[in-house]
Amino acid sequence: MTKINLPMLAAEHELRAALEIKKHPAAAFAAHAAIWLEACDYPGLKTLQESLSDVPSTFTLKRGILGIDLQNVSCALIGEQVVAEINARGRALLSNVRHGLFLLPSSVTQNFGIGCPVDPGFPLGGERTKNPYIEKLALAAAQGINVDEDVWQNLVKAG
Repeated sequence: MTKINLPMLAAEHELRAALEIKKHPAAAFAAHAAIWLEACDYPGLKTLQESLSDVPSTFTLKRGILGIDLQNVSCALIGEQVVAEINARGRALLSNVRHGLFLLPSSVTQNFGIGCPVDPGFPLGGERTKNPYIEKLALAAAQGINVDEDVWQNLVKAG
């Protein structure tokens, strides 16, 4: 596995453009989250690449008595909808979560709490009291992010 160093902001713009060409339903959200996750040492690009093989869905976000069932649709595809719902209506228990890490950047930047993304049902909402990623993000903004070259090339190639 060969690593390459990319300027964080330029990588986000290039990834967003590539996702838009591929008709990704949430290109800006997914590109931002993937690059943010990489800057914080999470597998954002690999997870995004995995989500691209998911079958397109007619997912409609609906809140029920027990929270929101995400129906195992990748948060790289529907995370923007989930975040909007939490901002509009507050805390919710999420079930059948796939790629929940894609909710983490919004959770941090918009100051709401998030439970453990590896738990298939975790609460989202509440209030975050500090940003534990600020140093990593500052370092990545200054020095760039190191990413797997093969994964990067696969994501940004046309078509």
